[in-house]
Amino acid sequence: MTIENAQQQVDEWIKTVGVRYFNELTNLGILMEEVGELSRLMVRQYGEQSFKESDKGKELSDEMADVLWVLICLANQTGVDLTSALEKNFEKKNIRDITRHKDNEKLQ
Repeated sequence: MTIENAQQQVDEWIKTVGVRYFNELTNLGILMEEVGELSRLMVRQYGEQSFKESDKGKELSDEMADVLWVLICLANQTGVDLTSALEKNFEKKNIRDITRHKDNEKLQ
C-alpha cells in the first residue's frame, strides 16, 4: 500500500463506514491521545516503567497504526498530499545535511 492509497482508503472508509470526518481540532486532539497511548506502551516496553493491567494485550504496531490513521485523516481534511509532503521533507533534510557536512569540512 502506498501513502496515496492509504489516504484514499481512509477517505473511502470515513465516507462509507464512519459517515463523516470529525472536525480538524477534534482530530488533532484524537491524534494527541493516540500518540500518548503509543508513548505509554513504548516507555513500558523500552523504558523503565512497568506494565499495568490496562497495558496488557496492546501492540506497538496497532498503536502506531492508530497514530497514522488519524494523521491521514488530518491530511485528507486539510488537503495535504502526504506523499508529496514526505518527498519535500526528504529534500529539505538532504539539503540541510549536505550543507552541514560541507560546513564541518571547512572547520577541519
